[in-house]
Amino acid sequence: MVTGCSRADSGSDSSSAATGTGTPATEVRLAYFPNVTHASALIGLDKGYFTQELGSGTKLTPTKFNAGPDEVSALLGGSVDIGFIGSGPAINAFSKSDGETVRLISGATSGGAQLVVKPEINTPQDLQGKTIADPQAGNTQDVSLKKWISDQKLTGVNVQNEDNSVTLDQFKKGAIAGAWLPEPWSSRLVSEAGAKVLVDEKSLWPNGQFPTTVIVVRKQFLDEHPQTVQAVLKAVLDSNNLAASDPAEAKAAVNRQLKSLTGSALSQPVLDSSFKNIELTTDPIASTFPQLAQDQVTAGIVKTAPKVNGFFDLTSLNAVLTQAGKPTVSAAGLDKK
Repeated sequence: MVTGCSRADSGSDSSSAATGTGTPATEVRLAYFPNVTHASALIGLDKGYFTQELGSGTKLTPTKFNAGPDEVSALLGGSVDIGFIGSGPAINAFSKSDGETVRLISGATSGGAQLVVKPEINTPQDLQGKTIADPQAGNTQDVSLKKWISDQKLTGVNVQNEDNSVTLDQFKKGAIAGAWLPEPWSSRLVSEAGAKVLVDEKSLWPNGQFPTTVIVVRKQFLDEHPQTVQAVLKAVLDSNNLAASDPAEAKAAVNRQLKSLTGSALSQPVLDSSFKNIELTTDPIASTFPQLAQDQVTAGIVKTAPKVNGFFDLTSLNAVLTQAGKPTVSAAGLDKK
């Protein structure tokens, strides 16, 4: 793979992120979700990787969100510095700020989203007249579901936006026919409520890879504190290395965090199923983003596809990967406007 190292705003490596200038931040406000698709964040928090890599001079302030649009508001409002977020809301954050406020600096997770349904539903046409849930209007799964409905030419499916825990209860009660959900919620509906997988989103993408979770940063924070951004990305790499070398401990770390954040841990079958369906990777799979932007139009979320040129700045990530002796990743030309 080739590296995309040029700055989105300048087209050169003269920025502080590229040259290593700037100062360490006194605080980094880190956003994430209590989902298995944010496993690298959960592992890093549980094992103390973020704190270790940041050092004693930088305070870590983690902030939990339940869906992407809320996190976008926090990023654009300046109350979050770096965030783990779905690809759809990430694109929206870039678009809403006219390409000025945020940059995508790393991938986090590929895969880990499914359409799960009642056992008697066997084809897309069986969903006509039924209600299907997803986490929030405009979030990554909402776009995927509505795009899929459009592709299937289904005209009678009602999409309902609910918090994931509410969706589980609604499915158990028979109030909804299914849901397009990230892990661990899709596996929970299968394990705890008798659902089955009708569509694994992997089947809709080349090589089964698509960016479920990416990492974005406020551009001002990146420009002023590139060392802090690199420290956060080193912690993400630490998390991914643990998941590769000791998957049992990585799963346990995620489960400890989920219990702390939500009040309950996952069953081992749900945890195993969730991890089987995801890939932790710092590669944001940049080549998919023009299609992801166009999918928002097909889904009826926006009228014209958001521009994604200039969205990527993988300078810090590729510096970390090079230092770790790992291959760099490509911005697919999207680091230039």
